[in-house]
Amino acid sequence: MNTSDFDYDLPEKLIAQVPASERTASRMMVVHRDSGEIEHRHISDIGEYLMSGDLLVVNNTKVIPARIFGHKAETGGAVELLLLEPLVEGRWLVLCRASRRPKVGNVLLMANGRIKATVTEVGEVGRLEVSFESESPLLEILEEEGMTPLPPYIRRSVDDSRNESDKERYQTVYALEPGAVAAPTAGLHFSEKLLHELSEKGVKKAEVTLHVGIGTFRPVKVDKVEDHCMDEERYEIGRESAADISATREAGHRIVAVGSTSVRTLETVMAANGKIKECRGRSDIFIYPPYEFRAVDIMLTNFHLPKSTLLMMVSALAGTDLMKQAYRAAVQQKYRFFSYGDCMLIL
Repeated sequence: MNTSDFDYDLPEKLIAQVPASERTASRMMVVHRDSGEIEHRHISDIGEYLMSGDLLVVNNTKVIPARIFGHKAETGGAVELLLLEPLVEGRWLVLCRASRRPKVGNVLLMANGRIKATVTEVGEVGRLEVSFESESPLLEILEEEGMTPLPPYIRRSVDDSRNESDKERYQTVYALEPGAVAAPTAGLHFSEKLLHELSEKGVKKAEVTLHVGIGTFRPVKVDKVEDHCMDEERYEIGRESAADISATREAGHRIVAVGSTSVRTLETVMAANGKIKECRGRSDIFIYPPYEFRAVDIMLTNFHLPKSTLLMMVSALAGTDLMKQAYRAAVQQKYRFFSYGDCMLIL
């Protein structure tokens, strides 16, 4: 299968730079797999398509303000770090931007000098392992000094006044477990009120955790889809959620995955165990046509980048031809694309 099969023309003006005025103001395209029908609605209408007994599976990862600035202690050269993943106590994998790449042993003074980072290992593509020292807990300092790591297609300068509001809007209302460097963006459309309305209708909610990594933005650079390798991401399903998901499936009700990260978690666990159970691990699952879904019945998702693994995933669920038709319609109808954009419900 060719990567070029998942390309499409997208006017740059349709790439959303800010979220909708309210979470539930987002538009929602509804794609019916059985009939091929496409409807144009709003996320506030989602309850019309869900039934009592259906289960929303959401990703409760929390985006940390993982982008920090500072300088090299030895030279004063400017440094920017993006914290990717904790390793062992006090050590992190980070992405570094600097005029000259730091070397092992270099000391970086970050976040107005509140964090001392010592380089312990130099990896590929700007990645470093660093050991952090700070008088206050690291996450507390990040909350005060760090910036939200927005995707590269959302343009913000360091002094942009919108950076502060991004800390709230680039986060789901049910975010709980700190660890992501990107939001599970399909969940951004839910307000507490909408979730309550769905609950009143009998639509339950279960939470899983998958800490979204920087690999979610990594483009597919190979010609053949099968040659692409996914970055690993940490996931966890707790006992209560596993029981709720299993009970829903056994009762013949539908699993509604909110976003690609929920899909990845469920399909990873199902593939490894033949059922959904309490577990944790690392997922590198790559879902593309003609993948057969075993855990997910319905998916809510945003509109994805051309030739991306996320577009390949939704094409596996809905069919490549129907997805091409849906994306053409989205461009014609001027839907807003990507992380801060509108959404699609695949039934």
